Amino acid sequence: MFLKPDYNLKNIYEINLNEFKTLGIKCLMFDLDSTVMISKSGMFLPETLEWFKSFENDFEVVIVSNNKNSDYIISAGNIAPCPIIGNANKPNPKVMAEYLKSKNISPREAVIIGDRPLTDILAGKLLGCKTILVGSINSNENLPTKFVRALERVTIRK
Repeated sequence: MFLKPDYNLKNIYEINLNEFKTLGIKCLMFDLDSTVMISKSGMFLPETLEWFKSFENDFEVVIVSNNKNSDYIISAGNIAPCPIIGNANKPNPKVMAEYLKSKNISPREAVIIGDRPLTDILAGKLLGCKTILVGSINSNENLPTKFVRALERVTIRK
């Protein structure tokens, strides 16, 4: 199976938020680990928190994670700039669809941003929203993680 994200960017900071306002996007759904937080760190980078502040009044924002560790999700949620939903079971889009429905937002008015084609991007495609694939927020990932990331990106059609 080949996937093609609507946008393929180096990192979250390259997202053109003004473009999404113009397109009528109302909701930004982010993956957690490696997308907006260094994986399993439980901490946001100061520049990430500042970046979130720059658009918090323009969009409904939520972090949707496959992480099943409720203590970790609660801890991250205590310092997150927006709500975090854990145990999302992506690529199944059910949790994201329920969130959008609760906010009266259609999938066409939403964007999913993540670092994994076979979870984040596939979930967004199945849901019917725009998708943004980003590189990891951590440029110093370990070799096994870099290898898996490279393998997964083979599924992307340029």
